[in-house]
Amino acid sequence: MRIIILGAAAGGGLPQWNCGCGNCDAARAGRISSMTQSSIAVSADGRDWAILNASPDIRAQLAATPALHPSGPRTMPLRSVLVTNGDIDHVAGLLTLRESQPFDLFATQAIHDALAANPMMAAVNPDFVPRRTVALDQTIPLTPGLTATLFAVPGKVPLYQEGATVETGLIGETTVGVELRSADRRAFYIPGCADMPDWLRDRVAGADALFFDGTLWDDDEMIRMGLGRKTGRRMGHMAVTDTIPALADTPIGQRIFVHMNNSNPLTDPDSPQAAQAAAQGWQVARDGMEITL
Repeated sequence: MRIIILGAAAGGGLPQWNCGCGNCDAARAGRISSMTQSSIAVSADGRDWAILNASPDIRAQLAATPALHPSGPRTMPLRSVLVTNGDIDHVAGLLTLRESQPFDLFATQAIHDALAANPMMAAVNPDFVPRRTVALDQTIPLTPGLTATLFAVPGKVPLYQEGATVETGLIGETTVGVELRSADRRAFYIPGCADMPDWLRDRVAGADALFFDGTLWDDDEMIRMGLGRKTGRRMGHMAVTDTIPALADTPIGQRIFVHMNNSNPLTDPDSPQAAQAAAQGWQVARDGMEITL
């Protein structure tokens, strides 16, 4: 199994267009690497690829990834796209993929319903991009030799679907994790998760790799830095400082944080927090990073 990090950042990327925090300024100055918005590409054979989450940066991500380049005028190695929720940073890139290029679009019914409610998504012609509905805990083929199983993780509805009351630990079809299997290899991609219940810890135990929600280092990070008024949990994200101890005794091969917010000190590889995560066995995703299992 080959996994390429197309984008390692949360919504807004790094630098975020309207942010002058230390990390964003450092990225603009070239002191730390910029990051595009969250997405990965996966293949079992190196020829046929699936993309998990279509970020608004997908055009640049495809251009920067030779494995995903066309081999002819309209011959692409992309076979499918799977989205884990309806968040804008995970689905807006579908509008970039509207050039009548065939691929399968996999999602739960709830996520497909959210997409269908936006008339612009009709530009992604279903004659070329069939909508494939996936039930929870149903195993589907993504590409030759690669399967995926979607399962509910604690989360919430997308921001544009929020009402007066928001349940941030919702278990259902709106926020899912993905279990990837190829031959005897098993990896998990969970870019959004609000909590670590025992059943989720048990499910990821023994995995060869875990790509997990690293949005914020501390729960109140954005409030403390003057960048927002919401905690991580209010946004449906578990803080890294809670995740590291929660999984400390769980047997997992490679542990990789993805979906980092621009405020997160993990975006700076020289930060004390990055060193602390590394000492606990965690890697921090970077655009272009490749993992082979």
